Amino acid sequence: LGLELAGIADEPEQKVKVAFLPRGGSELELLEPYPGDGPVRKFMEKRGEGIHHICLEVDDIEATLAQLAKEGVQLIDTTPRLNSRGQRIAFIHPKGAHGVLIELYQYMQNAED
Repeated sequence: LGLELAGIADEPEQKVKVAFLPRGGSELELLEPYPGDGPVRKFMEKRGEGIHHICLEVDDIEATLAQLAKEGVQLIDTTPRLNSRGQRIAFIHPKGAHGVLIELYQYMQNAED
């Protein structure tokens, strides 16, 4: 597909290894679950391989989470956490997004590239 590997990182909290493949203003992340029990492995056992989630960049993740909570959207994370590259992320529960797991992402200027 003409994609070049930008890097690989471990996400121990989610029990996955992630490969990053940027293209234009977007990035494809390929997830490989660790052996044993973990959320991505459970997802794949239940639904098979394919798209795990969609990621949307937001300007202010805390304000976005507060607004979604105010609107009654079901969230997995009510406060942001850091991913392996030091960026702030949070997830909207699939029940709050018509069956699609959505990751919110706020770019942090001083985070690790």
